[in-house]
Amino acid sequence: MQPDGFFNMVIKIKNLTPHPLTIVGDRLISGGEILKGGTLQVPPSGQIARLAVERTALDPVTIDGVTLPVSRPKLGEITGLPPAEEGVILIVSALVAEAANRADIFSPGELLRSPEGVVIGAKGLCSYYKEAK
Repeated sequence: MQPDGFFNMVIKIKNLTPHPLTIVGDRLISGGEILKGGTLQVPPSGQIARLAVERTALDPVTIDGVTLPVSRPKLGEITGLPPAEEGVILIVSALVAEAANRADIFSPGELLRSPEGVVIGAKGLCSYYKEAK
């Protein structure tokens, strides 16, 4: 849950992913077309928040004559994440949002796809904020 009054202060969204985002508000989708409801186009800011990953190699697996490497990831520190700024929410990947545990950080919501399976946007935003750690 976000702090009381949090969304009344939001005036800007900053996209800290490398991808342009289409965020769809309350909407009706038919055949991959957005019929009604608000849509925000959020370009990348040029700054990318990432979660460091350290990988430990495990035994490879061979399938149909192809040997595939296998590793165990260990999530590390977040890089590229600016401090909280009043009136600004940050959009990052789900992994970064969960690790950050901040009220101002979100990831794109449920993916919306065309009939061909192409991603056309995200339904709202996801918050991973769990109060103070």
